[in-house]
Amino acid sequence: MKKKVIVLSLGGSLIIPNEINIKFLKEFKKIILKNSKKYKFIVVCGGGSVARKYISGLKDLNINEKLQSFAGISVTRMNARFMNYIFNINPEKGMPHKIKVLKKYIKKQDVVFCGALEYKPDQTSDSTSAEIATYFKTNFINLTNVQGLYDKNPVKYKNAKFISKISWKDFDKMANKIKFKPGQHFVLDQTASKIILKNKITTYIIGKNLKQLDNILNNKKFIGTRIKD
Repeated sequence: MKKKVIVLSLGGSLIIPNEINIKFLKEFKKIILKNSKKYKFIVVCGGGSVARKYISGLKDLNINEKLQSFAGISVTRMNARFMNYIFNINPEKGMPHKIKVLKKYIKKQDVVFCGALEYKPDQTSDSTSAEIATYFKTNFINLTNVQGLYDKNPVKYKNAKFISKISWKDFDKMANKIKFKPGQHFVLDQTASKIILKNKITTYIIGKNLKQLDNILNNKKFIGTRIKD
């Protein structure tokens, strides 16, 4: 049986919160390899706090947003290379920058890592993930530093309400109440929300408890948010 491709967006804040999160990365590797018997995985790495530091520095120096984005993209690709090494993969030909290259890689490998692909305005690695999920006609799972979607930022507001299910349309409205900026914190960027709405991509948002990822992959109940009509 041909393996289904699953697209994961792995937040940079999970790879390197402050120091490298060895415990999390070991568990991530274990769960991906366990489930690679029935799936192939394309893992899009985010830039996290490292990218935000570069972006903030350029912003303070009045460098334009396009170059701020380039700095963030570079960090996502470095994180992807680092994840390759954790999985004992040596990407001798470099990080994929185009979906066509990803397609070649995923034919030969069960797990492929990448960062953001080609530069496009108003996008983060979330949009890259949504585009890849559209191309492969598959589900998109976003792993971030909160356990799912809230009506407001749960880090700032203790009374933030958790949202376990939401329609594509309602999520798009919610995402677009925020103005895009490079390195933003919202769980999925505005371009990603448009892509998943337009292409009806079933999308999951989960946190760093990797049991929830395993549950989704095995059609079990999970703690997180599902975006679907």
